[in-house]
Amino acid sequence: MAEQMEETLIRVGHSPDADDAFMFYGLAKETFPTGALRFQHELVDIETLNRRAFTGELELTAISLHAYAYLSDRYAICSCGASMGDNYGPMVVARSGLNRGDLEGKTIAVPGTLTTAFLACRMWQPNFHAVVMPFDEILDAVVQGEYQGHPLDAGLIIHEGQLTYRQQNLELVEDLGKWWMRETGLPLPLGCNGVRKDLGPELIRQVNLCLYRSIKHGLEHRNEALDYALGWGRGLERSKADQFVGMYVNDWTLDFGERGREAVRQLLRRGHEAGVIDRYVEPEFVATPEEFFATQKG
Repeated sequence: MAEQMEETLIRVGHSPDADDAFMFYGLAKETFPTGALRFQHELVDIETLNRRAFTGELELTAISLHAYAYLSDRYAICSCGASMGDNYGPMVVARSGLNRGDLEGKTIAVPGTLTTAFLACRMWQPNFHAVVMPFDEILDAVVQGEYQGHPLDAGLIIHEGQLTYRQQNLELVEDLGKWWMRETGLPLPLGCNGVRKDLGPELIRQVNLCLYRSIKHGLEHRNEALDYALGWGRGLERSKADQFVGMYVNDWTLDFGERGREAVRQLLRRGHEAGVIDRYVEPEFVATPEEFFATQKG
C-alpha cells in the first residue's frame, strides 16, 4: 500500500470581493490537484488582513503594497496575484465638484491607513484629516456628510464602489490610478499576495505555483469563476461584476512582469520620499514558475 503523504496546511487570507473570489476560485473549488498542500480560506477585509500580517498568522495572504513596506521581513511578494490599476484605481469622490486644493485640511473617509489607496491619496493631497471606516460604508457616509459624528467632505473608495458611486449622485474628484499614470507612466500597484518567508524556498515555490494555477483556471473558465465571484459582488449585476473582475484579474495578475515590478519599486520609493512610509524597502519577489523551471534546466 502506498504511503499517504502528510498534508501541509496553508491558511489563505483574501478580501470578500468579486476580484479576489475570482482569483481564488480554482483553489477554493479544488479544481486541480495541490499535492500535499491543503488550503484553508479566510475572507476578511484588506485592512484587517494588513494588520493581521504583522503576526505572520497566515501562510499566504492578500496585503496592500503600502502595508508590505512594513512586512518585508516576514513576507515575500508572490509573482502572481497582483491587483494593478492600469490608468485607473481608487477614487476620491464627493457630493459636489471639488478639486485637490479644495480638500486641503478637509476630512476624507478612508478604508484603512495601511491600504495603498490611502498611500496614494496622501501623496496626492498630503494635508487632509482621515477618518477610517469599513470600505463598504464609505459611499453612504459621504452621501450623508458625516460618520459617527465626524463631518465628511469626501471619501476614498475601493472595490466595486469605483463603478457604482454615480448611482448615489456623487462626483469624482480624482481617480488616483490616472493621477499615478500621469506622474510615473506606470500602472498603480495596489495589492499583492504575500507568502511567508519562513516556509522555505521549496514550499514557497509550491504555494506560488498553486496560486498561479488558480488565477489561470479562473481566466480560462471565466463564466464559472464569475458565477462564484458574484457571491461577493454586493449587488453588482453580472456585466458590472465582469467589468470589475477584468479590471483587477488579468495578465498583470498572472505575472507582475518587469514593468509591474518597477511600479512597485516606484510606489515604495515615492511613498518614502513623500514621508508617508517611514522606510524604503527593496521589494522581494518570488520567482515565476517559468523563471524557476529555467534555472532548473540551467
